[in-house]
Amino acid sequence: MNFKNIRVGVVQATPALFDLEKSVDLVIRWIEKAAQEGCQLVLFPESFIPCYPRGLTFDAIVGRRTDKGRTVWLDYWANSLEVDSTQTRRIQEAVKKANVYVALGVTEKEPVGGTLHCALLYFGKDGHLLGKHRKLKPTGLERYIWGESDGSTLVSFDTEVGKLGGLICWENYMPLARTALYQQGIEIYLAPTADARDSWQATMQHIALEGRCFVLASNQFVTKADYPDRYQADLIDEPAIMSRGGSVIISPMGDVLAGPLWDQEGLLIADLDFSVVAKSKLDFDCVGHYARNDVFNLTVTNQPPIQKIAD
Repeated sequence: MNFKNIRVGVVQATPALFDLEKSVDLVIRWIEKAAQEGCQLVLFPESFIPCYPRGLTFDAIVGRRTDKGRTVWLDYWANSLEVDSTQTRRIQEAVKKANVYVALGVTEKEPVGGTLHCALLYFGKDGHLLGKHRKLKPTGLERYIWGESDGSTLVSFDTEVGKLGGLICWENYMPLARTALYQQGIEIYLAPTADARDSWQATMQHIALEGRCFVLASNQFVTKADYPDRYQADLIDEPAIMSRGGSVIISPMGDVLAGPLWDQEGLLIADLDFSVVAKSKLDFDCVGHYARNDVFNLTVTNQPPIQKIAD
């Protein structure tokens, strides 16, 4: 009986905030580093390109917007990533050269209309863009800068490194969204986030135990000093460390395999033994023998079936 053993990497890093080109440079650098460490799959944080704009208000209150806020928005919009772009093609070339699967959190700019989405892009090891997930429900003031998505981007992929899928940040608090992924047979659950609270660790451990899957969670490490000078005055009341990180890798039995990593950049690495996935389902399988399909049924509108990716 043979089970897969694969090596995965989770990037906890600081983006080049509000700088699309330099952020792409950093993505390529971390992909190269992960490949040198033998990683077959690499996960980046939520909105690593061009950044998660923590601490900024875009000068908005209910019923009023200002030119100052629109200028901040323009800066963020201009440095967000279009999928069909020179910058994306640079990333694809780096992925192909490294021969690794990559899941990359970005703020994606629609080519028509210009709406922004918090998205997770999936790249095959040949550099091909396998697909993308857009955040279903931005949280709080995120709804001001990011549009919503629907079930059509609730994607998952059956690859040689395992069945992959994921949700972004507080989408992971949505039990039906999680179940939609579990129903696809997810083995590696990806959770890029901007949540650096200690309580996030409990959520990631719960998902691993609930879904009987490996969980990879990736966050940015960001200090106030990392922001461009033009935004320092807007952040005067923010702490010196604005995102501590907390990236982590957890097994289907809830065991921490790497991390959590705090207060620094780094690459978490873990070797995943897929026999653990099978063994974990002896006593619990939320979409199998524990499901009670005679009582519960979940229908997801427009969710695509898991895509089989050729080796």
